Amino acid sequence: MERLTVEQFHEATKLPLIVVLDDVRSLYNVGSIFRTCDAFRVEALWLCGITATPEHCLTEIHKTALGAEDAVEWQYFEHAQEAVAALKAQGVSVLAIEQAEGSITPLSFQPETGRRYAVVLGNEVKGVRQEVINNCDACLEIPQYGTKHSMNVSVTAGIIIWEFARRLIDM
Repeated sequence: MERLTVEQFHEATKLPLIVVLDDVRSLYNVGSIFRTCDAFRVEALWLCGITATPEHCLTEIHKTALGAEDAVEWQYFEHAQEAVAALKAQGVSVLAIEQAEGSITPLSFQPETGRRYAVVLGNEVKGVRQEVINNCDACLEIPQYGTKHSMNVSVTAGIIIWEFARRLIDM
C-alpha cells in the first residue's frame, strides 16, 4: 500500500496546513484528528487549552490515532490565542472553522499555492472562542441543511483538511 514509515513521514513534504484545536475535550476526537492529519500529511497539529496531549493521555488518544500521534508533529499551547499569535507572526493565514457572520464556505475559499494556512477548530459544545475568532483572518463555515447546525469536530476536521488537500496536493 506504499505506506510511509514514521521516519519517512517526518521527512516527506507536508500539506502547508496547521490544525489548531481550541479546548477539544474528547480524547477520541483528538486521536481521530491526529489520524486525519497523518492521512493528508498535515504540517502540524497544535493542541490548546484543555485539549489532551499524547504524553498525558496516550492510551485514549492512541485508540483512535492508531500511531499517528508518533508521526504528526504537534505542539501544546495553554491558550489558543497564543497559538494564533504565533502563527500570524510566521505569516500564516489563520481561519476559524465556525458559524459566524461573514463566514465563507470551504467551496468558495481558494487557498493559494505557496502560502501556509492554519485552521482553528473549537470545543464540541462551545465552538471556537470569540476572542480567538476575532484574531483570525476569516471564518470558514460548512453549510448544513438538516435540523442540527453542528457536526462532530473530528468530522469537521476531516472535511476541512480534505478541502485543503484536494486543492493543494498534486493528486
